Amino acid sequence: MTGQPSVPLSDEEITRRLADLDGWSVVEGKLHKELTFADFNAAFGFMVRLALVAEKMNHHPDWSNSWNTVVIDIVSHAAGGITGACVKLAAAADDLT
Repeated sequence: MTGQPSVPLSDEEITRRLADLDGWSVVEGKLHKELTFADFNAAFGFMVRLALVAEKMNHHPDWSNSWNTVVIDIVSHAAGGITGACVKLAAAADDLT
């Protein structure tokens, strides 16, 4: 996404795009999802795979891991809100689960 301007999406556009995502919501102005995996290896493996996608996109999630649970929050700090890149990263996370 380098070189492309990021513009926050409107609330209406975010709501529309959430319909295409599995289990995501907006919490404190960020796309939010909590995932549960079979065990730590599965959870951490998911994080590694998503980290590679995020690095290619140059758009990185705020996330945490506790044993088999991964909590993801996605927002563009540079743009000051949820952007199309945020939605794209959330969709990539869905594709990896």
